[in-house]
Amino acid sequence: MSGGFGRAVAHSNIALAKYWGKADALRNLTAVPSLSLTLAALRTTTSVRFDAGLVADEFSLAGERVSGRPFERVVKLLDAVRAEAGLEDHARVESVNDFPTAAGLASSASGFAALAMAASRAAGLESSLEQVSALARAASASAARSVYGGYVALRARAEFAERVLDGAAFPLEMLVAVTVSGPKGTASTDGMGHTQDTSPYYPAWVDTAPSVYAAVRRAVETSDFSALGPAVEHSALLMHASMLAARPALIYFAPATLRVMERVRAFRQSGGRAYFTMDAGPHVKVLVEPAAAAELELELRKLEGVSVVLRSEIGPDARWVDA
Repeated sequence: MSGGFGRAVAHSNIALAKYWGKADALRNLTAVPSLSLTLAALRTTTSVRFDAGLVADEFSLAGERVSGRPFERVVKLLDAVRAEAGLEDHARVESVNDFPTAAGLASSASGFAALAMAASRAAGLESSLEQVSALARAASASAARSVYGGYVALRARAEFAERVLDGAAFPLEMLVAVTVSGPKGTASTDGMGHTQDTSPYYPAWVDTAPSVYAAVRRAVETSDFSALGPAVEHSALLMHASMLAARPALIYFAPATLRVMERVRAFRQSGGRAYFTMDAGPHVKVLVEPAAAAELELELRKLEGVSVVLRSEIGPDARWVDA
């Protein structure tokens, strides 16, 4: 087959129960289980065209040619698709995010999920969501979760993610308080390796994370927000504690990060229902009941150092779109 084309849309996801660290770096398998929420408002659209006339793969993001390690990860995924489909043609990949890239907002998750889905379609493969999830996971572990909408789990050492609950069954919202603009200083993959190699708290994180994941999963499955929120905050702070104990310390927080955390806690003390989480970046994500989202959004927008607040409902599965 030559000249195949595919286009797909996938949404970013934010882990409620975090993963940090690899059990098998070569196969990109996670050391601990994770559970995420897919976000409707953060989206990547990617197109792939295999073309016999190309002498090498090409990848552009928001119209700019990409090289280096990000390009190598794209080529590795394309190579896996070519091997599966019996193709030799190179591909032209074009991708666009409608939110900041490489800033701790899981752009690699939605990006590689969309790429895996688009490349599979372009190669003529009739892949299931599980197969697309496994393909995406090999490039970015969190991308395995972005193949599904709603609440999604990736078990420790799992090849692909699994849906835990449809978003409509437990309709929460998430506010994303964007603090520092631009790419983060340390990429997640590098940060994980550094934490594993140097932090005395990393073994404690690996030992504790499964029980926190279990608490998050139980709360999601029973739609218990009162149990879910504290477990979500606990997971994020445990993960960052392991990073802070690395040598040298891995600090993703900005001053505005702490301001948002403090405001969310104050909001709870005044009777609001909201809980924060953070990934490997300075931005704060806030899990909130829909009835309280607008009020808290206004409060967060007023904080010094918060450049924008994104508000999102729960997102759908990744999907192919017509050319």
